[in-house]
Amino acid sequence: MHAGVFEPLVERLSSQFTLHLVDLPGHGRSAGSGIPLRLEDTAQAIAAVVPEQALWLGWSLGGLVTLHAAASGAASARGLVLLASSPRFVRAEDWPAGMDPAVFEGFAQQLAADWRGTVDRFLALEVHGSENMREELRLLRAMAFAHGEPEATVLADGLALLARGDLRPALPGLSVPSLWIAGRRDRVVHPDAMRAAAEAAPGACFLEVQRAGHAPFLTHADVVADAVADFAASL
Repeated sequence: MHAGVFEPLVERLSSQFTLHLVDLPGHGRSAGSGIPLRLEDTAQAIAAVVPEQALWLGWSLGGLVTLHAAASGAASARGLVLLASSPRFVRAEDWPAGMDPAVFEGFAQQLAADWRGTVDRFLALEVHGSENMREELRLLRAMAFAHGEPEATVLADGLALLARGDLRPALPGLSVPSLWIAGRRDRVVHPDAMRAAAEAAPGACFLEVQRAGHAPFLTHADVVADAVADFAASL
């Protein structure tokens, strides 16, 4: 995806904030950036161009970048908003709310054979459970390649980050407040995983958006925008 997906939030927040919209390396307008889609490289590249003491918001994979930026010291953020994101996406014995690793393994195998079809299946997984599944899927499909198609290797890199990333050890040492916004019906990031992450991070708040899936800012934009604005005002 690319930052155009945040249009509902932009409409609601642009009168209160200066917004810096980020396309991750290899996606959208950053397709030719030459920056590797790795947490450290991506976090440093973003921190170099946004103001210090900014409020960082990351959705899904972007949440890993946001969390890494603050935990590693790459960014001097004043607060973090993790939107349908988790410090660890896959299930483990000590992380039961993660997704079945076989799901990610299946996507990885499918990417090599049919990456466009794999992207479409992933989008369908993202909207699964939402009360507005058809409309949400239509929007995501329309937005996905609005600024060009990503390289299949970049998609594989992103999938690898989701499958292998584990930033749970960084949570107790977070030095900035954080807000974790989950969709009650999310089938990619279970709300229990986000609740557990919020409980492990000092000064963290947790919000569960009822009837929302993996993209609550599309279906419940007012709720998400109000939560972000209230959180920012509290810092």
